[in-house]
Amino acid sequence: MHDPRGARRSDATRVTLLTEGTYPHSHGGVSVWCDQLVTGMPDVAFDVIAVTGTGHEPVVWELPSHVTGVRSVPMWGAPPEGEPPKGRARRQLARAYERFLTALLDPCAEDDFAPGLYTMARAAEEGTLSPFLRGDRAVSVLASVWNRPGLQVREARPTLHDALTATALLEHALRPLTAPLPTDGVTHAVSGGVAVLPGLAARERHGVPLLLTEHGVYLRERYLGYRTAPYRWPVKAVVLGFFRLLAEETYRRAALITPGNRYNRLWEEQGGAAPEAIRTVYNGVDPAAFPPAGPEPETLTMSWAGRVDPIKDLETLIRAFALVRAQLPHVRLRLFGGTPRGGEAYRERCEALAAELGHADAVTFEGRVDDIKDAYAAGTIVMLSSISEGFPFTLIEAMSCGRATVSTDVGGVREAVGDMGLVVPPRDPAAMAAAALELLGDPVRRAAMGEGARLRVIEQFTLRRTIDTFRDIYQELPRTGGVPAPEPVWRPEPARSLAI
Repeated sequence: MHDPRGARRSDATRVTLLTEGTYPHSHGGVSVWCDQLVTGMPDVAFDVIAVTGTGHEPVVWELPSHVTGVRSVPMWGAPPEGEPPKGRARRQLARAYERFLTALLDPCAEDDFAPGLYTMARAAEEGTLSPFLRGDRAVSVLASVWNRPGLQVREARPTLHDALTATALLEHALRPLTAPLPTDGVTHAVSGGVAVLPGLAARERHGVPLLLTEHGVYLRERYLGYRTAPYRWPVKAVVLGFFRLLAEETYRRAALITPGNRYNRLWEEQGGAAPEAIRTVYNGVDPAAFPPAGPEPETLTMSWAGRVDPIKDLETLIRAFALVRAQLPHVRLRLFGGTPRGGEAYRERCEALAAELGHADAVTFEGRVDDIKDAYAAGTIVMLSSISEGFPFTLIEAMSCGRATVSTDVGGVREAVGDMGLVVPPRDPAAMAAAALELLGDPVRRAAMGEGARLRVIEQFTLRRTIDTFRDIYQELPRTGGVPAPEPVWRPEPARSLAI
């Protein structure tokens, strides 16, 4: 029997979206998904708690009237207001923080993570957590914990600078706990990680059911990102320990987890989620909004759409393009999408790589496009080169537009494509180039694959199905006290067979 996780009953149809770096302050696939969900349910009252960078980010989406409030929680702006605790309160918080840190570093003490986290959540609500973590006491607690005999991290000889760095990173990561907590309805975290913190605190404090949707695997992406982060191992041990135990606590406490693909489900079950608390809900598009793209461009073109970010691995795509161009000198690569703030260096690195390989004249960074359909129509084939994805919108949108695709085998890509596109290993330019050459050289196969891809979207991945599923969940969780109904048995219909 699935544990109700302490959620109380409520008849309110109110949803608090919990986001990080996405809706409503930036564009991208997850933001598109949030906008579709919100605009598709005018009968539901939405609030948004958005974890942002500095707090000065503008709202870039037009919000409908049933979005009743947006609260920005900056992670890197001015610190939260408040005063450090004193006397007994200071000693109690220091003890809770010590247990919390021990859980991050000692596998035998991981059960102390949740009690420590919720004690700190109370301190954040009182305005004392951030001032405490910015003080000397917090640094000395960490220095004491990770120098205990028997802890593996001690062997790396952590320094005072390491302690200052790790404490500062934790202080920033815990800032979402300062957001006013919802007291009714449902909290819906649209990713794992720090965005979930207000939802966990609201579940613990007020019994509000927590719904988690993971598009990518947040923990996996943190592991990938910290491989090259400029920190020593003791700092990484603390921060990655925090993200791992936060993911496990989220998986245990969520009333329902709705991954966008079955690949994510494996991570969630491994992280402690009960199988009966997981229900796969695929992303969907409106086929009428993404009609067939029409004639192919006159020049053979590889098109890509997304945000310019290392996780999209444009370097592999550019290297693959160089191999393709060695066989087809007139082919072009067009990259559509904005560069997020802070990502300028990555774009410059990609541009430099294209120049270094001698193809700067044929690789164009187009920036944001007013109508994303134009990005798909611009390609003879559409590419996806990511090293991590959930169930990518750009892929099913391109499929709906009737374009043949070459994609990396990450996340839910195979579930989306089926046999109506080519799938290659990530970080493999030669395999990507071979697949692209296969399609670029065979117009009959391209056309058949594009037609089959659109039919697959119409039959299995429509926006209406996605919205109706989440409306039912929003109504169900408060009514059942956070215990989800059994997952309906639903198997996607096979795509119609076409000769390819």
